[in-house]
Amino acid sequence: MTDPYHDLQQSYGRCLAGKGFIERFYEVFMARDPEIAAMFARTDFQKQRLALRRGISVAIFHAAGSNVVGRATAEMADVHSRAGRCPVRPELYGHWVEALLQVIPEFDREADAALLARWREAMEVVTGTFAGRYAGDGGQAPAERTDWVSRVFRRPGRGKR
Repeated sequence: MTDPYHDLQQSYGRCLAGKGFIERFYEVFMARDPEIAAMFARTDFQKQRLALRRGISVAIFHAAGSNVVGRATAEMADVHSRAGRCPVRPELYGHWVEALLQVIPEFDREADAALLARWREAMEVVTGTFAGRYAGDGGQAPAERTDWVSRVFRRPGRGKR
């Protein structure tokens, strides 16, 4: 990994420790554009909050160049690709990053301009990956289409869902 972004992992931990970070993120994110709110009209937010909680960690590791999260990143990108089950137009990723950057200082009292710039840098890596997959030039073969949250959090001995 070129830059492990340990500072972001620590910042994210502080955000999650404050309780309500993910909920506040969605409140800000959905208020940014009516199209975004409409995309979540039928969402099971219990599952969505879990997916985002893990997804942000995956995004940080992806930005750091970790191979460990390659499959999870590809699966998330596939879900949000033009042909995925929850397509997201690339133009909307800017709202995602801006909402995250707005909410982080509300929960991480140590967040300063330099840390937020690093958050932006890292999140733009992953949103660039997603946008590339949407456009069809993601540079990777599509990942096996699975529900990665269920697969990752499957209880031992229960088999595939």
